[in-house]
Amino acid sequence: MNILAVIPARGGSKGIPKKNLIKLSGKPLIVHTIEAAKLSKNISKLILTTDDQEIASIGREFNLEVIKRPAKLSTDAATSHSAILHAYKSVLTSSYKPDIILTLQPTSPLRTSTHIDEAINIFNKDNYADSLVSCIRLPHIFNPESIMELNNQGYLDNYLKASKITRRQDKKIYYARNGAAIYLTKSECINKFIFGGNIIPYFMNEIDSIDIDSLEDLAKAELFLKYKSNYK
Repeated sequence: MNILAVIPARGGSKGIPKKNLIKLSGKPLIVHTIEAAKLSKNISKLILTTDDQEIASIGREFNLEVIKRPAKLSTDAATSHSAILHAYKSVLTSSYKPDIILTLQPTSPLRTSTHIDEAINIFNKDNYADSLVSCIRLPHIFNPESIMELNNQGYLDNYLKASKITRRQDKKIYYARNGAAIYLTKSECINKFIFGGNIIPYFMNEIDSIDIDSLEDLAKAELFLKYKSNYK
């Protein structure tokens, strides 16, 4: 099974300027993802797509093939799918066509090579799956049956108007993408989506699922990395 791994890392960011280069545990954020990918036993080819020269230089230091992302695919409005599709088509040749495209967001620094390889193994066992998404179980306080909203009078109403469920153990279980730390897509589907069709979940815990969007997230990740290193 030929697996192409793509790390999409643009230079801009609204929440944290130059987010993919900010230091976490002494190294640029993107390096955590590069190191995890390079330790994977299943990735056949690893590439980086970016519009930023400093990010590109880091990729080359790790011997990654770097795809220059066009400016129109590097704006806040550009989709991840457009960037992944551009990178995929850039390496596609008559002699090279991967079976699976693996997308690794650099904002998930606690995702490890073990997570990557476990997800790939799960995906490979299901012939009917079109994609895989890493996800977490929603805490019960974020369950749709727990959510409330302000009405026009400024009072709280249940978001689900008919919901009468209040006990945690009676609520349905829901899941959410965790960033996502891992996307797997069959190559015949990549023109349509990164995730879609028959989607397999890959469950991750809350700590490993942290997604860096703010300085608070970065501080949590520092603590989590220290915690994990102390309990190896």
